[in-house]
Amino acid sequence: MNKKLGIGLFAAWAIHDIEEWLAIGSWGQGHGGDKNSRGGLRLPAPSTEQERTAIALMAVIFAAAAANGVRTGGRSRWFQATLAGFGLHGFGHIALSVAARGYTPGVITTPLVVFPFAGWAWKQLGKRGIRHSTGQTVRDAVPLMIGALAVAHTGAALLRRAASGRRRPSAKLDDRRCRSHDSQWPCVGVNAWRPE
Repeated sequence: MNKKLGIGLFAAWAIHDIEEWLAIGSWGQGHGGDKNSRGGLRLPAPSTEQERTAIALMAVIFAAAAANGVRTGGRSRWFQATLAGFGLHGFGHIALSVAARGYTPGVITTPLVVFPFAGWAWKQLGKRGIRHSTGQTVRDAVPLMIGALAVAHTGAALLRRAASGRRRPSAKLDDRRCRSHDSQWPCVGVNAWRPE
């Protein structure tokens, strides 16, 4: 049963983030960067591709924590902190929707999946006598989830930047300019290098 908690954490995360994956594109187009129609919070608008890359990176983080939960039967501090962080992050979804005065991606599955699973799993750990101190677990969970979000979103931004080809311009050989003795591009031997 304890191993099922690890599998369950990843499954609950996946259901929750499928909602985010599906909603982020159309929602972001209507709400990102501008005040929404109800006059709510102005929200940042990273690209759909960047958001989905961050979700994929978060999948790796949650898969690792879930595998750790399966391996340890739910006993590890890392697994329990991830479980607590998963539950606590739901309050962020609720707060964001309140601030935005409307729907935000992930808010539907928060009360339907995130809170019920996290609460149930936390109780199961307690019933089996393997739950760590709640206070310590929350203290572990907060920096863990902030760090995971930072890694996922920073990593996504870097990966998207690399994928879009935004690199430092390279030098390019231009024999034609050298042969024409264009004064703007001095020749060295028979070759001239110029920036693209």
